[in-house]
Amino acid sequence: MKTITLIPGDGIGPEVTAAARAVVDASGAAVAWEEAPAGMKVGRESGNPLPESVFASLERNRVALKGPTQTPLGEPYRVWRDVRESGGGSATLTYPSVTIALRREFELFANVRPVKNYPNAGGRYQGVDIVLFRENSEDLYLGLERMADPDTAEATKRITRGGCVRIARFAADYMRRTGRKRVTIGHKSNVLKLTDGMFLKVCKETLAASPGLEVESRVIDALCMELVVKPETFDCLLLPNLYGDIVSDLAAGLVGGLGIAPGANIGANHAMFEAVHGSAPDIAGRDIANPMSMILSAVMMLRYVGESAAADRIEQALGTVLAAGKVLTRDLGGSAGTRAMTATIVEHLNRR
Repeated sequence: MKTITLIPGDGIGPEVTAAARAVVDASGAAVAWEEAPAGMKVGRESGNPLPESVFASLERNRVALKGPTQTPLGEPYRVWRDVRESGGGSATLTYPSVTIALRREFELFANVRPVKNYPNAGGRYQGVDIVLFRENSEDLYLGLERMADPDTAEATKRITRGGCVRIARFAADYMRRTGRKRVTIGHKSNVLKLTDGMFLKVCKETLAASPGLEVESRVIDALCMELVVKPETFDCLLLPNLYGDIVSDLAAGLVGGLGIAPGANIGANHAMFEAVHGSAPDIAGRDIANPMSMILSAVMMLRYVGESAAADRIEQALGTVLAAGKVLTRDLGGSAGTRAMTATIVEHLNRR
């Protein structure tokens, strides 16, 4: 029995994580749950959006399923953790969001976001089946910003050789295990010759050591254009942090939107699976949120912990419900609520 840390999150987070939990439980997977609340609501109540209990739970269990957590736009928001330094003193580490704090503290360097067509899930294209690998630990997302003077703000973009090697090796290993053959590296090395230049060069060199992989590259703006013209021609994408964040949302839009896009953050020893969409506080508690992204994130989690048969059963049940088109949430063209769609998926699983 594998214990999973469950972080319900904010807004619609508790609703969609409850849906994913119900579906996983009905699949027959040998997992148990340890709930560890985090997010803006927890921050208001305790003073810290990410209590030490969450770190302790993930340290014990090594795998988490996380609902969306809310981060205010353009407002001061302090996520912090007190740690003991090697010399015996203590330090306070601060982060811009709960998600970034967990990624950094547990070195979850690889963000994996699959996008594919599902029946009745929307989207303007057919035949799309892409896995996007986003380097998750450096680039502009290090948050190294400063005011050079009262009218000038600066941010540091940092790319390291080690970070490039690590994400390229991860992508190559993932592709070998899943039978994928072609990867496209996205970059802007025609302008950012040192940072993006290093990402392109080192990733190419690293991937060249994996026989059987076809490696190509695109300047990031050209890649975006091609994705909206002929997305079905792409297999895997490998991108630095910022581009990966943007392009993964673009790619989700090709197949119906963020409501059907799952995500994983994976490191050497820990992993966190989460819906790609936000907390949507405007619809929280109204039983209208699409649970699909969270359910598919749980499917990725089950495969990670060796419960592939249960993952397959969930995908089959979800596909059956989508194809029938009778019990779908509003964004999928139906009129059902979150609970009703979840119950229908569970019903199909119980028929096995």
